[in-house]
Amino acid sequence: QILIGASVGIAMAPVDGADAGTLLKCADLALYRAKNEGRGAYRFFKRGMDHALKRRWNIETGLKLAMVRDELSLVYQPLIGVENNKIMCMEALLRWKHPDLGMVRPDEFIPIAEETGLIVSIGEWVIREACRTAASWPEDVRIAVNLSAVQFRGRDLVEKVADALSASGLRAERLELEITESLLLADNDAVLKTLHALRELGVRISMDD
Repeated sequence: QILIGASVGIAMAPVDGADAGTLLKCADLALYRAKNEGRGAYRFFKRGMDHALKRRWNIETGLKLAMVRDELSLVYQPLIGVENNKIMCMEALLRWKHPDLGMVRPDEFIPIAEETGLIVSIGEWVIREACRTAASWPEDVRIAVNLSAVQFRGRDLVEKVADALSASGLRAERLELEITESLLLADNDAVLKTLHALRELGVRISMDD
């Protein structure tokens, strides 16, 4: 049994172009938008699509070199305990300064990193760097790190977390891994197995969003 679907990109003459080459290019950009927004849909070409596609391409190619060029960094947001008004935890937030685009918003580059699978290596770096930094903080301050659902598809997540803790000397109970509820809705057996393995390390698990 073969199920066939279609996505369609539409360009119209003479508004979008006066020759076949230009119209095909515009239709292709509209097709890319249709696929990117869920497939099985149609989209008309709109001015600015070419700019958006070029920016996405710059972000995707730039991410592949971001760690090599030392462009990624972490900032830390304090979480205050309401009972004692003290800092209980610091949440690690990823930032990226592109050499040409400047500061790229996380809500723009992280979805692309997830789509391309680059979030696995980037996420590994985040965990290592966050643990290394937190090891120098007071013992009663935890570090929280967001985990992408894509990272759970890799079989070595638990080992990577254990290696980061070992290399930094950070106690496992001071590391808090934040997951989203959507993670629990897909492939429960594999996800729960990984979560249990992380808990066995002594790591805290919290729900985000």
